[in-house]
Amino acid sequence: MPQSPEIFKNVEKDWSDYLRDESRMPGRADSISFAVTEDGMIRHILVAGENNLRVTVQGARTGIVAGAVPDGGHILNLSRMTEISSVKRDGNLCSVMVQPGVILSTLRERVEKETEGKFFFPPDPTETSASIGGMVASNASGACSFSYGPTRNHVNALRVVLADGNTLSLRRGQCLAEGRSFSLKTEQGRVISGNLPSYVMPDVKNSAGYFVKDNMDLIDLFIGSEGTLGVVSEIEIGLTPSPSAVWAMMAFLPGDREALEFVTEIRGGNYRPSAMEFFDVNALNLLRRMKNDNPAFKDLPEMPSSWNTGVYIEYHAGDDNEADTALEEISRIMIERGGNDETAWLATEEKEMSKLKDFRHAVPEAVNLLVDQRRKKEAGLTKLGTDFSVPDNRLEEAMEFYRGDLEREGLEYVIFGHIGNNHVHVNILPDSIAGYRRGKELYRSWARRVVEMGGSVSAEHGVGKLKKELLLEMYGEKGINEMKALKNLFDPKGILNPGNMW
Repeated sequence: MPQSPEIFKNVEKDWSDYLRDESRMPGRADSISFAVTEDGMIRHILVAGENNLRVTVQGARTGIVAGAVPDGGHILNLSRMTEISSVKRDGNLCSVMVQPGVILSTLRERVEKETEGKFFFPPDPTETSASIGGMVASNASGACSFSYGPTRNHVNALRVVLADGNTLSLRRGQCLAEGRSFSLKTEQGRVISGNLPSYVMPDVKNSAGYFVKDNMDLIDLFIGSEGTLGVVSEIEIGLTPSPSAVWAMMAFLPGDREALEFVTEIRGGNYRPSAMEFFDVNALNLLRRMKNDNPAFKDLPEMPSSWNTGVYIEYHAGDDNEADTALEEISRIMIERGGNDETAWLATEEKEMSKLKDFRHAVPEAVNLLVDQRRKKEAGLTKLGTDFSVPDNRLEEAMEFYRGDLEREGLEYVIFGHIGNNHVHVNILPDSIAGYRRGKELYRSWARRVVEMGGSVSAEHGVGKLKKELLLEMYGEKGINEMKALKNLFDPKGILNPGNMW
């Protein structure tokens, strides 16, 4: 063990929570430390390296691909790095500097207060307890990424600590690759030069592997890199002007076909929503069961059994008249697809919006609760959830083979998620180890088909330790080897986040 007891602690009973994240995958570690400053972060990484300990970096541990789960070695936890600078205003531009341990909900509250509601940070993963550093590491997104894009689109600058203690200061627009060649100089004078991987990323929502393309801004190399190249110590976030009006609607339709037609027509129309979310009949049925059986879900609204499919639409507008006109057009399309404007839910005020968002977030919460209950009988069970995205013209085909394969295998499942980006989460809910294994085989076969379609095996959650096989399906041995070679340039001893991505 290192000779710095004030920095390193044994991972005993009091620290056992830090051996897991929301993936529910168990881990192991020799020691843990909690950095508060960048200097402390550097010191902790160097001490770990001197003691031949690999370092797993953690934030709020809300990820679901086991990226923050240690496989031995040392845990560097950043949850105490929570400083937020004052919001800076420069005309229509607005930004804020944060440490990586800042929680999303805290940032939102601070920005709301300091800008008097005139600016906001659009990325909205389900867990508002996610840390900003974790969101950068995984390039997190959420429902409103349909309009505003993922975390990457809102990062102006980064400070990054490398495995040898060197630091990089990166500002968007200042460090660019030349084709696939690049060169970066650390603040201490170390020059890191080499080539980016040669693979071509799919033209869909994507957070699988390193972000690389010709002449890219090199700040984007670190966003979504899952802490494997360096550890982010500071983030400058560019804020977005808040819409004057935010309206939302939950439309209920006869089935998948009508829902897909509804989504397709809206997506190609004059009024582009900020979010479009899908809930299949199984997801609605699960919520109906939870409302009846679990007190935590008692406040969910009533859902008549005739409602087979739900589509949530959120619209950000310049004023109420624009929002009203847009929702009228969306309602017309809904009615043409078999919906009913008398049973649809409409929200035009913050209180009503909160209820609809709570409903949207209730589905993954219900899934996790059900799987936790089943794990008590079958210890090896975990949730199986896809994170695939496909091109616009392949969404209907993907939905057909998802459902067809699941029905053939007789597996319980729900489908929900970001249908605007052709990115739905298929959650298999196994009640036996045999069912779990059949589900995993389906996921592998779907990954191959999604890649053949030009899609991504991970649209927003990253790869972590759980989806390495799927990343191999996407980029092949050559792509994985090129990513390993890139990591070796920044972290030749392989100290940072071992086990993530490969």
